[in-house]
Amino acid sequence: MTAAPAKVAVLASGRGSNLAAMLDARERGELPVEFVLVGSDKASAGALRLAEAANIPTLALDPRGYPDRRAFDLDLFQRIAASGADWLVLAGFMRILDGEALKPWVGRIINIHPSLLPKYRGLHTHRRALEAGDREHGASVHFVTAELDGGPVIAQAYLPIEAGDDEQLLAQRLLPLEHRLLPTVLALLVSGRLQWDGQAARFDGQPLASPLRLGEHGLQP
Repeated sequence: MTAAPAKVAVLASGRGSNLAAMLDARERGELPVEFVLVGSDKASAGALRLAEAANIPTLALDPRGYPDRRAFDLDLFQRIAASGADWLVLAGFMRILDGEALKPWVGRIINIHPSLLPKYRGLHTHRRALEAGDREHGASVHFVTAELDGGPVIAQAYLPIEAGDDEQLLAQRLLPLEHRLLPTVLALLVSGRLQWDGQAARFDGQPLASPLRLGEHGLQP
């Protein structure tokens, strides 16, 4: 009997380009998952329109309707749990999450961040890399913990910074790598090859001494 595909929920605040990349990977047969919910803190988010077009249930919650961040997050995560999701992917979800709300999901929740963590946690990562004079930039997928962009890094994609790069161009050049990185990591997680051991990431049963690196043929130690 073929195992049922893993059930995945996605949270996004913007246009949903990383969601689109995951949907495309699923259609190509590279990501054996069922998307059970796409949620957002913005009713106008393009990610919700992508989900609707793909017949995926959607959820839009307005943080202004809650007394505080914790109340919003607890309700949000209760609704995600009710969707039956096994995994939760933050794909451009621009909110800091309450530690108590996400605690039941630690080890089953990942985020994609546009920097080579631990560099440049938070916002304006492309600008900060340029201002620092970095020679390379990139994106990271990490397990989410209560520490902002501070959970164990699973995998990274590297991009050389070129002389003509500005903030917008660097972001545009990085996106295609993000769109490869996130579905590839998620596929390894749902297959069981990547796991959380309670403290760190493990790959094929071995602790990751350093993040996997995205290359021409996928992720490599």
